[in-house]
Amino acid sequence: MTVKLLCLSLLLALPFLSWAKKQTCQISASNCNECIQSGPECAWCNAPYAHTHCHTLRGLQRQGCPEHHIYNPRGGMQVVRNDSSTEPVIAQALLLQPQELSLHLRPGVSQSFPLTITMPTDQPITELTMDTSPVPAGVNITFSSIMEGNPLVTQVSVEAAQCHSGSDNSNQDSTGPWSVHITPRGFSLSVKLEISLECQCDCMKSREENSPICSGNGALVCGQCECSKPNIGQYCQRESDSIFLSNEDRCRSGPNAIVCSGRGECEDGYCICNKRTNPEERITGQYCECTNYDCPYANARICGGHGKCVCGQCVCDYDWTGEDCTCSMDIASCMATNQKICNWQGNCQCGVCQCPYPYGGPTCETCFGC
Repeated sequence: MTVKLLCLSLLLALPFLSWAKKQTCQISASNCNECIQSGPECAWCNAPYAHTHCHTLRGLQRQGCPEHHIYNPRGGMQVVRNDSSTEPVIAQALLLQPQELSLHLRPGVSQSFPLTITMPTDQPITELTMDTSPVPAGVNITFSSIMEGNPLVTQVSVEAAQCHSGSDNSNQDSTGPWSVHITPRGFSLSVKLEISLECQCDCMKSREENSPICSGNGALVCGQCECSKPNIGQYCQRESDSIFLSNEDRCRSGPNAIVCSGRGECEDGYCICNKRTNPEERITGQYCECTNYDCPYANARICGGHGKCVCGQCVCDYDWTGEDCTCSMDIASCMATNQKICNWQGNCQCGVCQCPYPYGGPTCETCFGC
C-alpha cells in the first residue's frame, strides 16, 4: 500500500519569508553581532587592522583577511538519539528514526535531515500528515517525501527567518533553545527538535582590556577597539578634548623606514592606507606594507594566473610553484612510453624533462650516438 505524505509548511512569520534573499551585508556594521544578523552571506573579520570588518566571505578573502580571523557561522545539526528496535512487537507499533535532534540555525541557512517512519503493519493508512507543537516565531518547518512505502522516508527542513529582537512580546529567550515536537497525526510518538539560533559572535564574549592595539585606552573586542572615555579614534589614540599631534615615528616599521611604507598617510600615529583606483587592489598592514597586486607577472597575468598575491608574494595554487607560479609540478608531460619519468634518464622540472647527453627528446627516450 502506498503511503502518501502531505507536505506541510509551517511559517509563522510571513513578512520575513524572503528576508535572506533581500538583505545585503551591512558593511558599516558597528560590531560582529550586527554584521552576521544583517544577512546569511555576511561574515566578520576580527583581524585588528582589517580594511573592512563586515563583508561576504569572498569579499573578506579578497581583502586579505586570514582564514582563521573570519567568523562565518553556518549552523549545524546533531543527532541526540537514534534508537532502533528489532523486537517482534515493533510490527504492531510506529517507529520513528531519529527520535531527537539538536539544531543550531544561522538565520537564512536551512538545516535538513531524513526522517524514517515505519508504520504498523496491521493498520492500513492511505495518507499521513505531520503535526508540530508550537514553533518559535519566524521558524519554518517543511516536509517533502523522499521514499514512499513502508518505511516511509521524508526530508525535514528547518530554517529561521531572522534573529529575535529584544522587543518581542514573548517570554522566550531570543536565541533559544526551544523544544518542538513533530508527530504523525493519529499517533502519540513524536520526534523532538531542540532549536537554537546563532545570532551572537563568540568573540563578543572575549575582551582584551587595555589592549596595546587600542593604545592601552580601551578593550579589543572582535578586532575592534571599544575606547574608554575620554579616548576616541579607531585605536583610541587620542582624547576627545585634546589636540593630538601626528607622531610619524609610530607610522614607521623601523627607525629609518618610510612613513606608512610610502603607501598611506599618518594620522594620529596610525597609518591610513591609500585606496587604489582598481577596487580589487588592496593595501593593508599596520604600516601599509602589504599589497595584493605587487607580485610577479607571467603570461600577462599576476602570479601567472596560477596563484594569488599575498603581501607582495605569490601563493601558488596546488600543483604549481615558483616565484611567479609558472612551474608546473604535474609530471604527466614527463612520462615516457614505458611509464617512467623522463625514461629514468633525466629530471622533470616544471613539467619538462631535462635530459643529460646523449639522451634527448621530450621524455629523454632519444639517444644520440647510442
